[in-house]
Amino acid sequence: MKGITDEPQYSVSLLDGGTALCDVINNHIEELTLSEKNAFFVADLGAIMRQHVRWRTHMPQIRPYYAVRCNSSPAVIEVLAALGSGFTCSNKSELELVQSHGITSEDIIYSGVCKQVSHIKYTAKNGIDLLVCDNEAELRKISRCHPNAKLLLQVSTEACNPDDEMGMTFGCSLKDCRHLLESAKELGVEVVGVRSHISSTCEDDQVYVHAISDARCIFDMGEEIGFSMSILDIGGGFSGSETQLEMINCAVMSMVDLYFPSSTGVSIIAEPGSFFVSAAFTLAVNIISKAVVARDCQDQKQNNLSPNEEPEFQYYMNEGVYGSFSSKLSETVIAAPCVHKNTSLDSPVFSSSLWGPSGDDLDQVVDHCLLPELNIGDWLLFAHAGAFTLGQPLFPSTDSTPPPVYYVISSRDWLEMQDTGITCETTMKNFSWIPYFLSSCQTEAALCVPA
Repeated sequence: MKGITDEPQYSVSLLDGGTALCDVINNHIEELTLSEKNAFFVADLGAIMRQHVRWRTHMPQIRPYYAVRCNSSPAVIEVLAALGSGFTCSNKSELELVQSHGITSEDIIYSGVCKQVSHIKYTAKNGIDLLVCDNEAELRKISRCHPNAKLLLQVSTEACNPDDEMGMTFGCSLKDCRHLLESAKELGVEVVGVRSHISSTCEDDQVYVHAISDARCIFDMGEEIGFSMSILDIGGGFSGSETQLEMINCAVMSMVDLYFPSSTGVSIIAEPGSFFVSAAFTLAVNIISKAVVARDCQDQKQNNLSPNEEPEFQYYMNEGVYGSFSSKLSETVIAAPCVHKNTSLDSPVFSSSLWGPSGDDLDQVVDHCLLPELNIGDWLLFAHAGAFTLGQPLFPSTDSTPPPVYYVISSRDWLEMQDTGITCETTMKNFSWIPYFLSSCQTEAALCVPA
């Protein structure tokens, strides 16, 4: 493995042909066993590249605009920028982050629906013209603070699952669009397209079909009023599954060809977030405490189990819902982890629940899973941990800091990245750490750590 540094933000380890991601995790766990046993992430940047290849294979006509709120790691931003992605930012901090990596204003959409006036002024000052709007109050703020803005009208879509709390409706209704378009015309604000909001839990391709059909109606309204409509944003909702991508592409492209043929000159974009980063990150956490209770007596004060009672274990980890698992507070289901220790195939497993370190009743990460009996100091690995996990702690204390991220990429993935059509000059322009790759691919060195 070769360490590639990008001071002062982060470093990347280039893995030689004989080194696997699990080896990187093992190395860090071995190092931490002798110290504080803090949680950490390992991020495979090659996985992001492979997802980009899948996108280009199945959605070649749709340009991705990465949703920065999903994971704002600097390495993620640089990789996706080099691969030609645009970016959607929901607040000023994300706008500043993306611009600090040299992303041009033409490749940025300010997607926040409820915007602070200071944030709108920031976009005006920095030439970020593409903004999302879904109501008249926002429209009037934009007309005052950024009269040169080009708006994407956000339109509500039907919920994929009425019982899904994450699938709540955003955007204006189809019947309200004409009034909003007319108001924009009166205020002198340009509307250039339509944006649909689709939940990341959506698995129904018909939601995309209806969204594109509605967009065609709004395009017709806008052009009738006098706007030049040129951007169709089909939103997010891409889970990372190749099957889902194929299904959506089949449904979407037939509708696009019908309503927005290439002769119209309309640009089709989308806003994948989890799709790119979820599988690229693995989170390692440590067991810091445990308790055993009778499965049928969890709500009763009982410290001792009878011989006939099957135990259930409660394990407490050094990360919880107020840190890396904050998405659990919005009803996201956290998948059960893998145990990082050697256990025989016939080892008994027990009903277990996983908790964060706060002791709060809300700090339950996994409510039920089957695990062998664990000890304090054992490690658990959560795969697919790249989405909505890397923010600051919700209730920071003096010693609470986000887990460090150790970035890696294999030499094979690096070489394949060159075959995706990205020129060396373009890649080096966007990757400040790329020059180190070019001179040290065949050299082995110690695993590097974040700067």
